Amino acid sequence: MNNFFLIRYGPEILQRTGEHLLLVVVAIAIAILVGIPLGILITRQKGLRQPILAVANILQTIPSLALFGLLIPLVGIGATPAIVALTFYSFLPIIRNTYTGIIGIDPAIREAGRGMGMTDWQLLTQVEVPLALGVILAGVRVAAVIAIGIATIAAAIGAGGLGVFIFRGISVVNNQLILAGAVPAAAIALIADYGIGWLEQRFKQPQHSQPK
Repeated sequence: MNNFFLIRYGPEILQRTGEHLLLVVVAIAIAILVGIPLGILITRQKGLRQPILAVANILQTIPSLALFGLLIPLVGIGATPAIVALTFYSFLPIIRNTYTGIIGIDPAIREAGRGMGMTDWQLLTQVEVPLALGVILAGVRVAAVIAIGIATIAAAIGAGGLGVFIFRGISVVNNQLILAGAVPAAAIALIADYGIGWLEQRFKQPQHSQPK
């Protein structure tokens, strides 16, 4: 029976799903709080663009198991190194999309705002960020899907989550256990992708909008 594993491991699936979501939500929240300001910063300080994006690119390319291993001597095992690693992996799409969204705004819109006497802060908060929000959310969506997938590997360092089933299933060659971890993780990724994608479409604004 295809859904046998859902019945057999149901209570533990719920527990591990909660652990998985906690890792991802905390990491994405931190990445948003740090990444969006960094993306805004590099639209104002052009000299910082290459160094910041280079660091984010390097973090993105480090193999996940290697990054988890590097963090263990610094912060130990468990949820903390997992959250740090997932945050690092989430930086690049959020920083890059924030930068791209703001830079891509029609310069005429900025000029209109300045002509109305807006300060740089007012221009940023009332014009640029609202117009770029759809692109920024696209970066958050990519980061969330990546984090959900990589969080399965966090079980290797004692962080819990749905990866516990996958590693257990691999060790005893049990497909039911592997599915008990893989199917809910895939479902969470699809739900996150659809939900944030829906928000992205709602907040996407035409670039010819004028500041109010």
